[in-house]
Amino acid sequence: MSETAKKPSFILSVGVLVVIAAIISYGILGLGQDAHMPIVMATAFAAIVGRFVLGIRWGKLEEGAMSAIASGLQAVLILFTVGILIGVWVTGGIVPGMIYYGLDILSPAIFLLATLIICSIVSIATGTSWGTSGSVGIALLGIGAGLGVPAPITAGVIISGAYAGDKMSPLSDTTNLAPAVSGSTLFDHIRAMCWTTGPTYLIVMAITIFLGMGYAKGTLDLVRIEAIQQIMAKEF
Repeated sequence: MSETAKKPSFILSVGVLVVIAAIISYGILGLGQDAHMPIVMATAFAAIVGRFVLGIRWGKLEEGAMSAIASGLQAVLILFTVGILIGVWVTGGIVPGMIYYGLDILSPAIFLLATLIICSIVSIATGTSWGTSGSVGIALLGIGAGLGVPAPITAGVIISGAYAGDKMSPLSDTTNLAPAVSGSTLFDHIRAMCWTTGPTYLIVMAITIFLGMGYAKGTLDLVRIEAIQQIMAKEF
């Protein structure tokens, strides 16, 4: 900061944070826009406050912005590589292969548990919870409906496995970005998350086993499973 620059007060800091959150939220949720322009507007607001309210020279503002961007570049480079890797895996049939063989282990009694594990493995391998939910998750949702498992329960287990895998995946964007901006390392970050994610995951596994007992007498929709596998076998 320059000699005339002022240190932001707690109230000003909170106020700027609230306004930035409001700008981004209104742009995305209220106007239905992509996040890019709301973020640009929020950045401009923060820069105006820094320049005209706190008296920070533009050179220092630019230096701070460049420093923040540089801290995330390592994660960005990893994400470029991950994007290529996932594309190769999908085209080469690795991800569909995980789904194909994962469907083979399903049975009514362990359907929910298997769903959790399959979604977790696919999400760890791809680093994306949305991609997992939109691919294997859709297939499992249909199979669960054939077993008589309520869709909200199946969807909850799918999302739990997908998010848990995404959180612990070294290919995930947020998992790479968090240690990059905080000065930690990727695997130190993952090891630290094990202390909270591990017990939670075990609790969810216990819940799926308990709930699965109620559907143990269900009939597995083998026709639906075979149809999905046949499509995958033909495509990949």
